[in-house]
Amino acid sequence: MIFDADGTLVDAFRAVEAAFAHHGMDIGDYQRFQRRRKLLKYLGGLREFPHNLRRQLNKENRKRFKHSLTEIYRGEAKLFPGMANLLRRLIATPDIRVGIVSRNVTIEPETTLSLVLQRHDIDVGQLDFLRCIPLGEGKAGHFRSLRQGFGINPARAFACGDEYQDYAAALNAGLHPLIVSYGFEDHTRLTDDFDVLEDIISRTPAELIERLLHALDLSPNIAHTTLADIALRANH
Repeated sequence: MIFDADGTLVDAFRAVEAAFAHHGMDIGDYQRFQRRRKLLKYLGGLREFPHNLRRQLNKENRKRFKHSLTEIYRGEAKLFPGMANLLRRLIATPDIRVGIVSRNVTIEPETTLSLVLQRHDIDVGQLDFLRCIPLGEGKAGHFRSLRQGFGINPARAFACGDEYQDYAAALNAGLHPLIVSYGFEDHTRLTDDFDVLEDIISRTPAELIERLLHALDLSPNIAHTTLADIALRANH
């Protein structure tokens, strides 16, 4: 099971919004953010674009913004409701391999994601893998190498993300795609602009959790997964 981080597991928009505000910029509301083309995600909409662009033209300003985003992300970013329990449940299940492939844009993103997970009582060392890749790099090759490296039958391999690129990468690597529309692209953009099948889109974290547990033949009650369960798996 391969997860994207930002917009899938982590409510990254709130950290981005806070970083924008810290530097006197406005990213706009979440609904408009979800519908923007990727190039314009971090420049704002028509109302915000001119002011934000002036603030981001200077290289030193961009460097300071990235530093602020990293600090806010590490100190404040939260997982979506239910995701911590889900991850703990998957980690504790012996025959499931689970991890993250992310294009997180903070400084030293592995450290950033480790701190976010740690705040939710998840030790990143218990994941089977964590790969943070450059912003412009495709995920399909990583998906394929992970599946092959663990010897996973493509029929039992899943990848979940919140953008069309995640969907395409999963298909190109022979994995079953699971897509969410509560992240960086909304339901309408995914279905109308990219023809993603509505049947595989989860509108809420709860819907994704239910869908995934069913796909993996796991019971829906994940509330009582503990670190002891995870330690038990590690000892086996």
